[in-house]
Amino acid sequence: MSSTPLPQITDSHCHLDFPDFAGELDQVIARATEAGVTRMVTICTKMKNEPSVRAIAETHAPVFYAAGTHPMSAADEPLVSVDELVALAKHPKFVGIGETGLDYHYTADSAEIQQVSLRNHIAAARETGLPLIIHARAADDDMARILSEEMKNGSYSCVMHCFSSSAELGRAALDLGFYLSMSGIAAFPKSQALRDIFAAAPIDRILVETDAPYLAPPPHRGKRNEPAYSALTAKVGAEAFGMDYADFAAQTQENFDRLFWKAAQYQAAA
Repeated sequence: MSSTPLPQITDSHCHLDFPDFAGELDQVIARATEAGVTRMVTICTKMKNEPSVRAIAETHAPVFYAAGTHPMSAADEPLVSVDELVALAKHPKFVGIGETGLDYHYTADSAEIQQVSLRNHIAAARETGLPLIIHARAADDDMARILSEEMKNGSYSCVMHCFSSSAELGRAALDLGFYLSMSGIAAFPKSQALRDIFAAAPIDRILVETDAPYLAPPPHRGKRNEPAYSALTAKVGAEAFGMDYADFAAQTQENFDRLFWKAAQYQAAA
């Protein structure tokens, strides 16, 4: 009896360096592979942690990485320079700039420095050709304005990671040619309005992610998230688009390869 191969997907955003995974990375990555999650991008949120995040990518074949300063840390960390980010991009497994962005939910008092930091990351994305990874919360107007202003200074690519903002910001991002990434939030029962925003987007602009260890989709909600569970979110995504899971998975793989071109090239050469 022939078994159908498991559709392959990529967890485009997780945090494997967080203490939640300490001592368990081998098992976590093995479970991801068993679920059809063949690649993971682990995200560094503070530049001082970049060496340890890089080491995870160097040690584990399916793992790539990105680095930047998270907006909630922008006031507490040294301001990252464009040159610093561009230098990191020389590493063969460094595939994205960020996460960066704006978060006025808890840290509105640092809005000004967040915006400076964001523009530095955008400049680095423009210079390297690597995708910008955006975190946006409670800052829709400023977010849309800055992304649009910066596009006039020269084009760059971008993913709105863990997208759960307004339909207006979603449209603004899509109009700029950006991608929306679907996290476990999109799989929550009460997230129908968010699923509708995704379903109205072009299918060739959708990625999936976990944001692990956060935001585990059902039936693991409230527990530690891990890359394997991005398959659960992708199944909900397939339903939202009215697609067969295998087709949806294949489309998100194609989308990831287009945006995160360096990961795709690395894999092709491996």
